[in-house]
Amino acid sequence: MPPRENPTARQVRLGTELRKLRERAGKTAREAAVLISTDQAKISHIEAGRIGVSEERVRRLAMYYSCDDEPLIEALCAITREHRGKHWWDEYRGVLSPGFLDISELEHHATALLSMQTITIPGLLQTEAYARALFGSALPKLPAEQLEARVEHRLARQRVLDREAPPRVDAIIHEAALRMRFGGRLTARAQLESLLAAAERSCVTVRVIPFTSEDFIEATQQVLYAAGCVPQLDTVQIDTVIGGHLLDAEADLKRFRSLLAVAEQAALAPDESRKFVHHILQEL
Repeated sequence: MPPRENPTARQVRLGTELRKLRERAGKTAREAAVLISTDQAKISHIEAGRIGVSEERVRRLAMYYSCDDEPLIEALCAITREHRGKHWWDEYRGVLSPGFLDISELEHHATALLSMQTITIPGLLQTEAYARALFGSALPKLPAEQLEARVEHRLARQRVLDREAPPRVDAIIHEAALRMRFGGRLTARAQLESLLAAAERSCVTVRVIPFTSEDFIEATQQVLYAAGCVPQLDTVQIDTVIGGHLLDAEADLKRFRSLLAVAEQAALAPDESRKFVHHILQEL
């Protein structure tokens, strides 16, 4: 079977974690290859997510690497049982860029989501009109079918909140994002009303960082911290002007946990935040 040209983020992550286990154990790729009766090149492909690996091989490698972290091993084995084409976002493969699929996959498998937004409302909490205004402002202008696909995909992501056991969602939103009138006054009003309704969900907490906050310094990065089923599978997604990208190095995870902790300290309490949003809504 030829190597995958476009592995999913989860497939890449499985390979990354296997490489980390091998390196911690002080084993070479050649030694790992001998264990599972393959060659060094295939180990490299497995660790890059370009070739699949069976659950049985993951368990053999974990044992060889002296990994006794059973929850981590089970989490990695669960990834081996996932197959492309069975999730709702797969219908957008080839329609939207891989980054859109990655964020859907990330949210689907997360046990908790903590976001910090400084300019826009979090994607999981956006209304259709608000999302359309954001995507519609892209330059160069998006073709009509691409615009519709992006809006449809963004709304479909919100299905995760309707699951029987949804992930906990903590949204830290800067006052600047609440006051932006993307799509005009009526769209902005409807978005704030929708945000207040979302904050009533048991799985959603909305907290606001007001302009008057004197404690919070870094307010330029759009951050989503997704907690995995085990801490080793935590992931950070960063939005930039040229697209989003995922980070999973422990140093990066630690840095953004610290950043989000500072943001949480600077934010108003949930009850105060709802009153704050309502006050802005009355001003519109």
